[in-house]
Amino acid sequence: MQIVHTPQAPAPIGPYSQAVRHGDLLFISGQIALDPQTGSLVGQNVKEETHQVMRNLVAILEAGGSSLAKVLKASIFLSSMDHFAAMNAVYGSYFGDDHVPARETVAVLGLPRGVNVEISMIAAL
Repeated sequence: MQIVHTPQAPAPIGPYSQAVRHGDLLFISGQIALDPQTGSLVGQNVKEETHQVMRNLVAILEAGGSSLAKVLKASIFLSSMDHFAAMNAVYGSYFGDDHVPARETVAVLGLPRGVNVEISMIAAL
């Protein structure tokens, strides 16, 4: 097991790693819309939050030796399913038609720092 960390993504806000490499897989912890440099929340709406989350995920994928093209599965957590269409439009823009990973999207009672979206991923190396 190898811990992956990059300053290009937010530092963990708890006792966990940004990602862990094990074998040929990269397991990325849930990311929220935090600015990596300031640790401040980014975005005034779900679309802006989702873009920041995806930028954070891309930075961690690259630091771990992977990419969006190698994502196998994503787990998406929303504060409300009312945000699904906005999140889905942004999320989908990061993947080509030839590669869309498996995923689930669920609404939860609460997310860290009151955000509207959190996404974790599993990717191949």
